[in-house]
Amino acid sequence: MAKVLTIGEAMGLLIADRPGDLAEVERFSRHVCGAELNYAVGMARLGHDVSYISKVGGDPFGRSIRAFLKDNGIHTDYVQTDEAHMTGFQMKERVLEGDPAVANIRKYTAFSFMTPDDLQGICWDGVTHVHTTGIPLAVSESCRQTVVALMKEARRRGVSVSFDTNLRPMLWPDTETMARVINDAAQYADIVMPGLSEGKILTGLADEKAVAGYYLERGAKLVVIKLGGSSGTYVAGSEGGQYVPSYRVDHVVDTVGAGDGFAVGFTSAWLEGLSMEEAARRGAAVGAMVIQVAGDNEGLPTREQLAAFQNEQAE
Repeated sequence: MAKVLTIGEAMGLLIADRPGDLAEVERFSRHVCGAELNYAVGMARLGHDVSYISKVGGDPFGRSIRAFLKDNGIHTDYVQTDEAHMTGFQMKERVLEGDPAVANIRKYTAFSFMTPDDLQGICWDGVTHVHTTGIPLAVSESCRQTVVALMKEARRRGVSVSFDTNLRPMLWPDTETMARVINDAAQYADIVMPGLSEGKILTGLADEKAVAGYYLERGAKLVVIKLGGSSGTYVAGSEGGQYVPSYRVDHVVDTVGAGDGFAVGFTSAWLEGLSMEEAARRGAAVGAMVIQVAGDNEGLPTREQLAAFQNEQAE
């Protein structure tokens, strides 16, 4: 199995116990969240060796995140504690299906003070893959420098890098800055994974083939474009592209975390030597499993659960 690093902001998550406006809900259940944390959980559940790079506050959310990571078999050697700043957190609506509203509390959080110097203690022995997303690039200038420094160092060492663009427009000052910074970071990735709507925003191009070509011309080995819903994915490399179907889901409970699940499925399969098509199918399977469960990472499967789901769907 692969030895993987990922970097991002781990946050507390409060999910409303009933549907309704977050301002009116009185009771919440506590969880943890973060796109890269979800990725770390998913990869660990599939048996990969995962280390998580982050910074949390010395508060209850920070302590619960550390415990959660350890409970899920994720190494926390590179998770620092900043006693001077708080751990970020989110509040999320309870919905009967579809996309819930989310409120972010993540300004001046511990993670926003990450710097490239925080990477100096990383041991690269045996590391085979680094996974990043576009979210930390929006948190602060120092976070941006830190993520790009990690990607550059991975490339220098011959370690593969995947990059999920994962746009969060509300965290950016404007669309132009967001596109410029994310596209600059994408040049250091082997696998670039935008959604189709994200790719159009980032490149100004009209369709998935043009978007894929944009990133391939800038150094990506693979571009995986999530077409949305039941439309599947378009996967392109140096030998051309292909469309790969997704799995049908009869009841969508919570769409948050679906993209992270796809990244888990695709990169885990790619690291295990599977084809582009097989990797995209596994990505679609994990994403489909995630959206059938409330919470950001509760639906991420073990290898046995994943095999059972794919076998059931094949019947």
